[in-house]
Amino acid sequence: MEVVPLKDPAAVASVAADVIEAQVRAKPATVLGLATGSSPVPTYDELVGRRAVSYGRVTVFLLDEYVGIPADHPQSYRATIRREVTDALGIDPGRVHGPDPSLLPAAGGSYEDRLRAAGGVDLQLLGIGSDGHVAFNEPGSSLASRTRIKTLTEETRRDNARFFASIDEVPRHALTQGLATLLDAGHLLLVATGEGKAAAIAAAVEGPLSAGCPASVLQLHPHATVLVDRAAGSQLARWEHYAEVYAGKPDWQGL
Repeated sequence: MEVVPLKDPAAVASVAADVIEAQVRAKPATVLGLATGSSPVPTYDELVGRRAVSYGRVTVFLLDEYVGIPADHPQSYRATIRREVTDALGIDPGRVHGPDPSLLPAAGGSYEDRLRAAGGVDLQLLGIGSDGHVAFNEPGSSLASRTRIKTLTEETRRDNARFFASIDEVPRHALTQGLATLLDAGHLLLVATGEGKAAAIAAAVEGPLSAGCPASVLQLHPHATVLVDRAAGSQLARWEHYAEVYAGKPDWQGL
């Protein structure tokens, strides 16, 4: 795992956009895994503002989808990702895929099949919850989990209530890629900003590998990059070490 300490949220978004653009330049038919939530939005804004590469051949797979709201609901994750980034980047809606709740109870296996048929995700963008969850893999999720339905905790529903009229409208279930599914991606890129993510980042990066902090599964991946601003990295014991290593990287190496 490579931890990249950066000064502020704008720097995190800029470096994350650099990584995504480099991936698409190297492989125009890249399969991107995209996340919803607040953490990736500055990165999406940066990508849209730049429009520095062509995304016409890119295919997108989403981490998760709510169960219990219509597919065309403005807060469905497919609608959200189109609104926030893929439409503006010129990615054909037919190339944007998400778990399909209409296929329950077979939806998880069906999505895994579609991921494999696409050749797997080349680059997966991730956020992290304040409790260490990634996608909707809440604490206690199996490190060997695959795409499946999950019951959302009250904390997660409260966090997401800002996108709805009230918490009562927030679905109680979601389909989500599992932790083992995430590990199948070629490159995991996690972005975290703000003091509210500091404890989760410290647990994920420097704590033990544990289902108690689902994001700690990134420790098992051979190419995982964690971009953090000073606030999100404030509880990292080795912040200065990470900064020294990043500053000393050869120019050709990249992330």
